[in-house]
Amino acid sequence: MNGEEIVLGPLPKGITLASEGMGGKVWNVLGHTYSMKSAGESSFAFETYDPPGTGVPPHVHPTQDEHIYVLEGVFTLYLDGQWETAGPGDTVRMPKNLPHAYYNRGEVPTRALFWVSPAGRLAALFDQLHNLADPDEVVRVSALHDVNFLPPGSVEGA
Repeated sequence: MNGEEIVLGPLPKGITLASEGMGGKVWNVLGHTYSMKSAGESSFAFETYDPPGTGVPPHVHPTQDEHIYVLEGVFTLYLDGQWETAGPGDTVRMPKNLPHAYYNRGEVPTRALFWVSPAGRLAALFDQLHNLADPDEVVRVSALHDVNFLPPGSVEGA
């Protein structure tokens, strides 16, 4: 993690360069690389780099709508009981309270732009998860930041 503590307020003007995270924020979360692209109280955006074989198991954001714009590769997604795929140029919409998951089950890395609205505590969560290696601790800390993982085994194919 780079940069200072995130304090969300009105969206600041400016440009986040393609090769950087806003304010230097780049996180490693269980093999994924997340780069903060925009953060304000109304929304939070981050770019992901997901190597083959990585994913985020089924979970719910009770207070946020989430979107994914796929830049490279193909995601296998669980969306409220159905498995789907999304590739470059596709936009995935996940309203709050919708159980969802995403995986890179392909042979090449995926890259995507994610954003949530309102921003909530997701940026603060990534600060806490950076370089954390214990998946059980990731689940525990996530629940403290309004991201609730479904019990293991509750979704077939996850």
